[in-house]
Amino acid sequence: MKNLVQIKWMLLFVVFTASAQQEKGIIGASNWLNNWTEFKPQNAEYNETNQILYGKITTNTTLFKKNTYLLQGPVYVTNNAILTIEPGTVIKGDYETNGALIITKGAQIMANGLETDPIIFTSNRPQRKAGDWGGIAILGDAPMNKFGGASSLNFDLDPSQTIYGGTNSASNSGVVRFLRIEFAGKKIKGFKDYNAFSLASVGNKTVIENVMCSFAAGNSFEILGGDLTVSKLVSLRASGDDFEFTQGTQCRIDNSLAIRHSLYSSSTRSRCMKIASYEKKEEADLSKNQTNVVAINCTLVNTTQTLSDDIAKGLVKEAVYVGNNSSFSIKRSVVSGFYPAAILSNEIKLEASTFKKIKFEEVYFNNCKGNIFVENTTTNEDLEDYYGMGAFYNLYQNTDNKEMFLDLYNAKNNPDFRIKISKITASNSK
Repeated sequence: MKNLVQIKWMLLFVVFTASAQQEKGIIGASNWLNNWTEFKPQNAEYNETNQILYGKITTNTTLFKKNTYLLQGPVYVTNNAILTIEPGTVIKGDYETNGALIITKGAQIMANGLETDPIIFTSNRPQRKAGDWGGIAILGDAPMNKFGGASSLNFDLDPSQTIYGGTNSASNSGVVRFLRIEFAGKKIKGFKDYNAFSLASVGNKTVIENVMCSFAAGNSFEILGGDLTVSKLVSLRASGDDFEFTQGTQCRIDNSLAIRHSLYSSSTRSRCMKIASYEKKEEADLSKNQTNVVAINCTLVNTTQTLSDDIAKGLVKEAVYVGNNSSFSIKRSVVSGFYPAAILSNEIKLEASTFKKIKFEEVYFNNCKGNIFVENTTTNEDLEDYYGMGAFYNLYQNTDNKEMFLDLYNAKNNPDFRIKISKITASNSK
């Protein structure tokens, strides 16, 4: 308590440069979700497969829009090959053989879709469901923080083909732009669940923009180590985390959207964002960079229309979890409909060094039953008092999602998750 009071008074001397009326959440002159996203993928129709991909791709290869491809089992792009995928190409993951696409260390993917012609990865089942197939993984040679500087994905894969990690922060694994991943994240007994999209030790020359993961049974996006900037990512109704960052990743995530619903979260804890430096502390080299995530203009929203009932039933969890030895900054963002908004690990000490590493600034906390707590505590007056200071320009309101967002429940499958500027007021009441 004493530390928080001292830090608070020090901040009163800071010059206020932010504006409470600044745009928060995802931004754009127009709705950038238009044309390339799909919010009802179970109803989408795709052609039957006429080409099969299997085993290893060892030479430069192009997938063409005129074909529809089947990933039969795990498919590895290896031997420094480049896999190019034309805009509009559809690739289906096989349910029976746990289809997946692995871009191995040194190889590249050039999946440069178009807003009007996105690349689509989906399930091959007639009735598509979360977890039908594996997912996509890109493995690079940027740094990570496990001892030895390298690791391997613990999925149901060939360990020799899934090694990642190195020393090249500026490595280039290719381009992924205007791409959808639907119904991935297969659960396989004895192995870690697949993620829809795994980025492991990916370097900062890699381009990751406009990617949508829908109905993942595991995490939508998992970023393990590496050094990268990602933007305009969309996670729709994942069972696991929407965005998980770990193993010392240095990541900036910009203008991105996590859409949850109380009934689609797994029975274990799942969040919009999980920031952790390790799964097992004994495996982490604490002399190396620990996880550092900067989130700018992000929207984290629970779209349930029965929020109070769902909270009473224990179906609503926190939006953000920050683990020990990690840094996290979220700014000009929206967190709406969670219980609470954020939880800090109970290993984190509330002292000056912590508040330099964990920042909530210009955040719009809406309809969150409690805002920021330390794990396993029921009172949070100190944190509320600290992050509620005017210096941070955080806002606290209870506005219905229908009123706050431009067009959340669009009947024509074209929702608009931008905030109505008129709904953002200079209030800091909690």
